[in-house]
Amino acid sequence: MERLKVDLCGIEMDNPVIPASGTFGYGYEFAELYDINVLGTFSFKGTTKEPRFGNPTPRIAECTSGMINAVGLQNPGVEKVIGTELPKLKKCFHKPVMANVSGFAIDDYAYTCALLDKEEQVGWLEVNVSCPNVHGGGMSFGTNPEAAAAVTRAVKAVTTKPVIVKLSPNVTDIVSIAKACEEAGADGISLINTLLGMRIDLKTRKPVIANTMGGFSGPAIFPVAVRMVYQVAHAVNIPVVGMGGVSTAEDVLEMMMAGAKAVEVGAQNLVDPFVCKNIIENLPAVMDKYGIKTLKELAL
Repeated sequence: MERLKVDLCGIEMDNPVIPASGTFGYGYEFAELYDINVLGTFSFKGTTKEPRFGNPTPRIAECTSGMINAVGLQNPGVEKVIGTELPKLKKCFHKPVMANVSGFAIDDYAYTCALLDKEEQVGWLEVNVSCPNVHGGGMSFGTNPEAAAAVTRAVKAVTTKPVIVKLSPNVTDIVSIAKACEEAGADGISLINTLLGMRIDLKTRKPVIANTMGGFSGPAIFPVAVRMVYQVAHAVNIPVVGMGGVSTAEDVLEMMMAGAKAVEVGAQNLVDPFVCKNIIENLPAVMDKYGIKTLKELAL
């Protein structure tokens, strides 16, 4: 449907709805439930240079209007993703896909992105800078403008496809970090990643999650996400992908009014596997309700 189409970093999408990394696997699991080609695209599971088993269990804690997870970037490593996961994905998804990349050193990011950049199916590289910098004392790359910019420059030096840097909300000034990434060559910014959260079991008096803390996501964080998307979208001249607590077509429109060119849906995929399909189907009626003819008219 023409009125739902959007442009993200020069690639036209049928609609702005993108399942977020870590909540949609590599797509083919959801393809058993519905035709995932209705999606604008999706961001596949965070991929690292080497395979990762992830954090010890339990990894999930339920919260009011949300959840905490500490999965720990469990994935088979970039070479297995390219050799096994992408060929399986190609059978059920016929659009450019967003490759989410994580790393613990700048060289990790560059290595993984360089390989994924060569894959025909990959349309965008979404670079998650919320990972701890093992050479920088464990501080997340995304909490420091210089570190985030360094990752961006390293990735841009070895890639040709659009690079979208995914930012952490666990900072005091997200605008300075977004602007540093833009100046370093980022083609887009996506935000927000999860907030840092924790739950304690009253019976055991210990943290519910084995890792003590984890990423808090779900509808409860939506207002924080809208605020940060608005701040960044008004400060940079590159596209912004908004996410954080999105669960309805109304949420998608609100994110786009805040300045997002496209919108990712995360935790809600784990609650309702059909949520993205339902949002896309509901968008025209909700747009009619608010007098919106095309989504492109919401662009800043």
